[in-house]
Amino acid sequence: MQSFHPNLPVGREGDIAVVTFARAEVRNAFNLAMWQALQATMEALSEDETLRCVVLRGQGPEAFSAGADISAFAVERGTRELEDVYARVLHTSMQSIRLCRHPVVAMIRGFCLGGGAGIATMCDFRVGGEGIRFGITARNLGIWYPYAEIDPIVQTVGVGVVAEILIEGRIFNGREAYEKGLLSRVVPDDQVEAEAMALAARIGQGSPLSARFHKAALRALRGPLPITAAQDEAVNGFVETEDFQAAFRAFLAKQKPVWKGR
Repeated sequence: MQSFHPNLPVGREGDIAVVTFARAEVRNAFNLAMWQALQATMEALSEDETLRCVVLRGQGPEAFSAGADISAFAVERGTRELEDVYARVLHTSMQSIRLCRHPVVAMIRGFCLGGGAGIATMCDFRVGGEGIRFGITARNLGIWYPYAEIDPIVQTVGVGVVAEILIEGRIFNGREAYEKGLLSRVVPDDQVEAEAMALAARIGQGSPLSARFHKAALRALRGPLPITAAQDEAVNGFVETEDFQAAFRAFLAKQKPVWKGR
């Protein structure tokens, strides 16, 4: 099957496509080119009538994905102009998972943080190990998480759990994530791959047209977000704050940020 980026190889097991985030040396973190390739990959897979399910996984046992590659911020982000471009790419990439016609399963081992947790929550099913670390660390850099990426988490687990994730900054292990509703299945770490692939196989045993209809129906029932274009655009304003710029420098220096609230 076609791969659109060397760090996003696509394999196939029968009627199941397996997409691997292959940057184990940085916990499978995504740079801008990888976000773009993920969108292209998911859109191509969505058009493949012979598929029944797509599985997303990280390379190696240490991480599903640690999210955005913060070390690349200096060249890919950091100004409002760059952030507006990055945010559009990130949005279309994330949404390509939700919009994929086939059911998508996240196979989660190790770290599933930031944009990695964002990818997972865009999937229809999440199978995780007991030892995973699941959370969205936007607050640690003064980043504002986008509406369209918050919404599916709210729909899955409710406002209270999302507040724990985004405001309190909770990082859940697998059992906690399952109890909160963030995981569809939790199993011992060494059984994640087997369970995720078994789930994908069970999905494939049903009618593909039925699965595609029900996935689209669940999305349609949610309807459009009650957010204006101006509100959506304002999310990128974090990049112009003193707090973000200071937190980014602190991260590179391996220091804790000092928040000034401006």
